[in-house]
Amino acid sequence: MRQQQTKNSSNTYSARERIRIRKRQHSLAPVITILLCVLIGVFYNKVVLKFNRRMTPTNKISTTNKSAPNLYINSTNAILVDFENGTILFDKNGAAKMYPASMTKIMTAIVALEHIKDLNEKVFLDESIFWSIYNADAVTAGFVQGEYVRAIDLIYGLLLPSGAECAIGLAEYVSGSESNFADLMNDKAQELGMSGTHFINATGLHEEGHYSTAKDISVLLAYALKNDTFYEVFTSASHSSQPTNLHNDGITYYSTLFSNMSSGYFHGGSILGGKTGYTEEAGQCLASLAKKEGRCYILVTCGAQGAPKNRKTQNLHIDDAITIYTAIASID
Repeated sequence: MRQQQTKNSSNTYSARERIRIRKRQHSLAPVITILLCVLIGVFYNKVVLKFNRRMTPTNKISTTNKSAPNLYINSTNAILVDFENGTILFDKNGAAKMYPASMTKIMTAIVALEHIKDLNEKVFLDESIFWSIYNADAVTAGFVQGEYVRAIDLIYGLLLPSGAECAIGLAEYVSGSESNFADLMNDKAQELGMSGTHFINATGLHEEGHYSTAKDISVLLAYALKNDTFYEVFTSASHSSQPTNLHNDGITYYSTLFSNMSSGYFHGGSILGGKTGYTEEAGQCLASLAKKEGRCYILVTCGAQGAPKNRKTQNLHIDDAITIYTAIASID
């Protein structure tokens, strides 16, 4: 009997112990589940999302606007930057070497503005300035050899109609020669951290050693726009110079950008100003400023090549700007 009772007691004890173990296991189950969920979440965030971000094509805008998840443009290089905080919102080969064409004149303008104390000073346009311009069939603002022009009128002529005589005239006035002025341009580029840039001239006429990147030009434009005079000129649609010794009524010239746009408006905003550029090697280029839903953005595009017969007259760079600006999602 005692053996039987002992055996029964042992069985009873084992049964109770198994019940307690089961209860303990059941009570731990929610904790284990929560821990597994946390670990899975951490793995997903650290590994999967990071991998997906690396695999995202660089020609897609980071946007919550699901109606435009993919963005395709004519330009080979482009970068869109939030002007207020410097956040890059769109990047297509932004760090790749390209030829900046007349976007170069942004640097020419800001270096001249920082070295000329009185913008009402008269600058003499020597006949030698026009030799290279005519040979290269470069665009001019309309000034001629032997003319005395206010520095500020040359700044307007530089940025609005992209006058090559204005660029060289300012360069020689500041530094004595265009090559010396290019040294100042490169010094400023180095100061701004434009490591992918090297300037040889003040006009942007094509030379192999004269190059930049879309990202560097965006850095340059962001810096230049902080100068009040530059901002005023850059966002102007037209300007009339004061009378000169050779133009009694002065000259009125117009922004190449605004002249080629039927409207600067796009859905939710408008283009405030810009500097166009074109050479056969660079394609159509544009560095612009726009405002959308209360925020300002800088966009630089280059390398847009149209049909051979219409490369100068097509506005692929402007089309790209409208496309990209329109696709910007609201940023709180």
